[in-house]
Amino acid sequence: MLPLESIQKAHQIIAPVIERTAFSYAPRLSSLTSANIYLKKENLQRTGAFKIRGAFNKIAQMSEQSRAKGVIAASAGNHAQGVAYSARHFGIPSVIVMPEATPLLKVLATKELGAEVVLSGDNYDEAYAKAYEIAKQRDLSFIHPFADEEVMAGQGTIALEMIEEQELDFVLVPIGGGGLIGGILSAYKALSPHTKIIGVQAKGANAMATSFYAKKIQNSTSVRTIADGIAVRDVNALNFSYICEGLSAIVEVDDEEIASAILYLLENQKLVVEGAGASGVAALLHRKLEIKPNERVGIVLSGGNIDVTMLNLIIQKGLIKTHRRLQLQIVLMDKPGALQNLTSILARANANIVQTDYDRTSINLAYGDVYITLAIETKGEAHKQQICKELKANGYEFSEIL
Repeated sequence: MLPLESIQKAHQIIAPVIERTAFSYAPRLSSLTSANIYLKKENLQRTGAFKIRGAFNKIAQMSEQSRAKGVIAASAGNHAQGVAYSARHFGIPSVIVMPEATPLLKVLATKELGAEVVLSGDNYDEAYAKAYEIAKQRDLSFIHPFADEEVMAGQGTIALEMIEEQELDFVLVPIGGGGLIGGILSAYKALSPHTKIIGVQAKGANAMATSFYAKKIQNSTSVRTIADGIAVRDVNALNFSYICEGLSAIVEVDDEEIASAILYLLENQKLVVEGAGASGVAALLHRKLEIKPNERVGIVLSGGNIDVTMLNLIIQKGLIKTHRRLQLQIVLMDKPGALQNLTSILARANANIVQTDYDRTSINLAYGDVYITLAIETKGEAHKQQICKELKANGYEFSEIL
């Protein structure tokens, strides 16, 4: 474990530039699980994620000579903004190498903080290789997002704030490379050793979970997850050693579970959280661990930098899954009044049409027929079934589009 003194020192160093984010009781989640749930809202941190803590602590403790040359990092976005923000604070240049598929929101936010952005590779590990190459060519100091003890100490300051405010039985922490959970583990083992730390990893990027249970490093060949902040392919030996020493368990959540947690937090907690940040809530909602009534659980919402396009997709799919949006393809006779008859039936069923589309050319249609595709707002499963029943009773052929 990291020495507690290094985390406490980091907390003093970063205090002037970070937000002490809220650590709040979540009544709806608590009621749903019969436990006492608390959310550490690092999605409301400056730069929108916890990463600024570790980046600033690392750069602040560099020598002035090393800082003056400039810094470089590889990141899917949150570490990028943390490094760029910290570099701007100290008046030094920064270069950030990001995977080519990094959401535009994170790319633009990093550029706005004054960093030079280079897009390279399909994932973090390929971006890392490019960043390491540029660091050598340009003699820049490489700021690792997780395999660095000063970075980990900065991330561990989250735990100091949580421990000061609330005694907990469990803490759920997302795992990408392992820097966040390594710092949090170290603080809890020193100050609250009875608290169980549970790692949460995306099923599509689960090398750390596989390695943890195999008790040896087992890297992945590829990663695929909407949780880009924890989409790390390879396991770092330093971070693996911390996790093996103190972690109670690692659980996995898939993209559907992560998406449902993002939507839940948006609707019920009024919080915008990215995939990695929602992973702990996903584990809770989908019963990935056994929690007894009234046990106290802290969940780290690690970041909120979600791409608007992805958020819109999650909302639209979520509405369909929860029977609040119905998409139908209906066969109509292509003649005047046919559409009016259909919409009259839907109006009587209190169905609100929000989108329509026509297709006369499909080879599956008889001549004189047309496909009309409708998106309809519904009020739950019973309302959806009522609409379908009315359409069948009036002789319409239709299929649901999922």
